[in-house]
Amino acid sequence: MSYRDHSTVFSPFHSTESCKARGLRPGRWAALMCAGLLALTLSSCDHKDEHAKDGHHAEEAEEEESQLVLTKPIRRDTVITRDYVCQIRSCRNIEIRALERGYLEVVNVKEGQFLKEGDLMFSILPRVYNAVVKRAEAEAQVARVEYENTKRLLASNVVSDKELTMAKAKLDQKLAEVNLSQTHLGFTTIKAPFSGLMDRLRLRNGSLVEVGDLLTTLSDNSEMWIYFNVPEADYLEYASHKQSEESKQVSLVMANGKLFDQKGRVNVIEGEFNNKTGTIPFRADFPNPKGLLRHGETGNIRMQRTVKNALLVPQKSTFELGGDHYIYSVSKDDVIKQAKIEVAEELEDLYVVSSGLAEEDRIIFEGQRQVHDGEKAEDYRYEEPKEAYAHLKLQAQ
Repeated sequence: MSYRDHSTVFSPFHSTESCKARGLRPGRWAALMCAGLLALTLSSCDHKDEHAKDGHHAEEAEEEESQLVLTKPIRRDTVITRDYVCQIRSCRNIEIRALERGYLEVVNVKEGQFLKEGDLMFSILPRVYNAVVKRAEAEAQVARVEYENTKRLLASNVVSDKELTMAKAKLDQKLAEVNLSQTHLGFTTIKAPFSGLMDRLRLRNGSLVEVGDLLTTLSDNSEMWIYFNVPEADYLEYASHKQSEESKQVSLVMANGKLFDQKGRVNVIEGEFNNKTGTIPFRADFPNPKGLLRHGETGNIRMQRTVKNALLVPQKSTFELGGDHYIYSVSKDDVIKQAKIEVAEELEDLYVVSSGLAEEDRIIFEGQRQVHDGEKAEDYRYEEPKEAYAHLKLQAQ
């Protein structure tokens, strides 16, 4: 039994014959084949060149990353900024409560209204108290007539001094009742004790109120008292130095992240620490001429102080061991030493160093993971501090 292979084998001769069979010219077919082979060859070469270039760039990048970069600390006046969560309060915020029992008869105010001192706010059924005043005044008038009559009788020796004294005491009692009734009548009329912004109404016209019922609140927002809690360490740093007028100035970051357009001043430090939180309350006073701030808002108080001639190092150049901060310094002989430093203040990208490092010391800016204490730095480059610190966030004066 024989098998016949029906598979097609590519051959230029076979193709030429096929072209003839199809009526195509063999020369044109050969030209097309040569052009295709040439394109494939050139594409393969281009890919090889690209891979070679990519490999070269990767080697250069890896070489740059592995190279040590040295620089030096910098010394300059630095602004230390601290933010503290705060609560905003009006300088005067009071509750308006009923001083007499009765029906709320008159309401002359609206919610959110600005009131001037002396403006009428509420009246609680004054007619009853008016009647009480008139009755007391009438009784006082009767007592006065009796006193005058007793006085004339004493002049005629008809009555004794004791009767005149009792008549005078009765008159004084009735006059005191008049004053008391007038006081109660005055309590039925509630006026604004100072100029300020009124809160919402708690009771409506016609409501029966009892003594002490809350009617509304009134806030004087001309000046705002802003309270914030300061940790013990920050308090000691603040209180141990004589504060200039400038150092008492603070800023307010509002809830929307924007700075309030007025500066405040630290005027009050309370007398006791909170043992649970380890903080002590400060109070800063802010003028509020536009009335933007309202009682009950929150924000952040921003305090700033200047550290003169602070020695600064990048945070990324340091590392921690056992809770202490260390940095690699490089001696004149290019020997790497692990130096323990004391961090006095922490900025966003930098540390303020109080000891353990000198301004002229060279430090490893990049490549700390590649070295060990006591080794010799061989392949490195040095960057001037101005260039090395250019991309770090530095608050300086």
